Amino acid sequence: MDIFLIFFVITGFASVIGGFILEGGHISGLFAPSALLIILGGTIGATGVSFPWRELAEVPRMLKVLIQDQKYDFRALMDRMKAMCIQVRQSGLLSLESQIDSEPDSLMRKGMRLIVDGTSPTYTREALELTLQVIEDRHLSRAKIFEAAGGYSPTMGIIGTVLGLVHVLGNLEDPNTLAPKIAMAFIATLYGISLANLVWLPIGNKLKEKNRLEILYKSMIIEGLLLIQEGVNTNYMEEKLSSFIAEADMLKGSGGKSSSMDSSGDSKARRSKKGK
Repeated sequence: MDIFLIFFVITGFASVIGGFILEGGHISGLFAPSALLIILGGTIGATGVSFPWRELAEVPRMLKVLIQDQKYDFRALMDRMKAMCIQVRQSGLLSLESQIDSEPDSLMRKGMRLIVDGTSPTYTREALELTLQVIEDRHLSRAKIFEAAGGYSPTMGIIGTVLGLVHVLGNLEDPNTLAPKIAMAFIATLYGISLANLVWLPIGNKLKEKNRLEILYKSMIIEGLLLIQEGVNTNYMEEKLSSFIAEADMLKGSGGKSSSMDSSGDSKARRSKKGK
C-alpha cells in the first residue's frame, strides 16, 4: 500500500478542519448530510454522463492501482535484458521461445514472440509501440474521469449553496436563526471545493504519474528487445538502457525502483525520436 498517499490525504483534510477549529469553529458545524448528498450525487451524476460505461466500470480497479505501491525495478530489467542478449548471441533468437509463456509482462511476451517469429526490427518496433500507445491512451482516459469530477464538484457546491439560500430566504419567520442557516448553506461550497482539490484532482494527477513510470518501464522493454534482436553486445546495451534508469532515478529518486501506472508528453516524444 502507498503509505504516503494515505498520509497526504489525511494531512490535507486535517489541515482544513484544524484551521477551522483554530478560528473558533466547532467541528459539528462542518457536518451537513444534505450538502454532502448534493455534492457527491451531483458530481457522480455529471461525471457518469460524460464518460461511457465501459470506462466508468474501471474506476474500482483504478482506485486499487492508486493505493498499490507497485515497484518497477529498472536495474533488474536491464540485467535480464543483458542475460537474454548473451543467450541470443550464443544460442540464437529461437532460444527465447521456451521463456515466453513464463514471462509475466504482456508487452515482453508479445515482443519475444515477434522476435522468435523472425519479424523485422522495424515491424517489431511499430507493433510494440502501437500497443504501448493504446495502453497509455487507456490509462490517461481513466485519469480524466477524476479530473472531470474535480471540475464538476465546485459547481455542485455552488448549486448546493444556492439551494440552501433559497430555503433560508423562503423561511424568514425567525430572524435569530438566519445567520446560522446562511452559514450552513455555504458548507456545500466548502464541500465541493475541498473534494475537488483534496480528492478528485489529486487522484487524477496521481494516476498519471503512476502511468508515467509504467510507460517508461515498458519503453525500456521495447528498446531492450530491439537491441537483442539486433544482436548488439552487452556493453552497448547497458550504455543505451542506462538512460531509462537515469530518468527513473530522477523521477522517483529510488535507485531505479519506482512505483506504477503516466504522463503522455515525454514518453510520446521519446518514442517518436526512437522511431526516426
